[in-house]
Amino acid sequence: MKKIILVAVVLLAASVDMQAQLVKFGIKGGLNYANQTGSDITINSDNYKTDAITSYHVGLVAELKLTDGFSIQPELLYSTQGATYKNAFEEFKNELGYLSIPVLAKIHLNKTVSLDLGPQASFLLSERNDFDVKNAETFEFGVAGGLGFNITKNFFLQGRYVLGLTEASKEAEVKNSVVQVSAGFTF
Repeated sequence: MKKIILVAVVLLAASVDMQAQLVKFGIKGGLNYANQTGSDITINSDNYKTDAITSYHVGLVAELKLTDGFSIQPELLYSTQGATYKNAFEEFKNELGYLSIPVLAKIHLNKTVSLDLGPQASFLLSERNDFDVKNAETFEFGVAGGLGFNITKNFFLQGRYVLGLTEASKEAEVKNSVVQVSAGFTF
């Protein structure tokens, strides 16, 4: 009877240890280089050109290991995006704060490098601009792709490009595009 209990305890401990290796949680943050692109950027019948803004993102990460070479990485991020608008007479900044939820497939090329691809849903939380117009769409859908680098067992770096597929504005045909550079730590 003692042997059965001992074997059960050992199997349970091994199972808990294996489950801990299959799911990792962590935090990440970094810089955004964001812009809005489109064919018709017109505000109050004036045409504008856009310039990128530098902003930030921060949030939570989980990694679910399915095989040695493949895992799923859902994230919950606060990400600021937008652009600076310019014409011959004026310049203003439009900054949008999103709750972004990317769900990435991670294809591990080796123990250090992974290719990360997947969809991203973003929900508008705030809009700050210099011209007092609240015209951003409240939902955005996009795709994300990039590379991940495991520096140590728990510390990682990521580079990613996120392309918005839906309109970011109610009045202009613009879409968000963001280059993200992140550092993170898993537990």
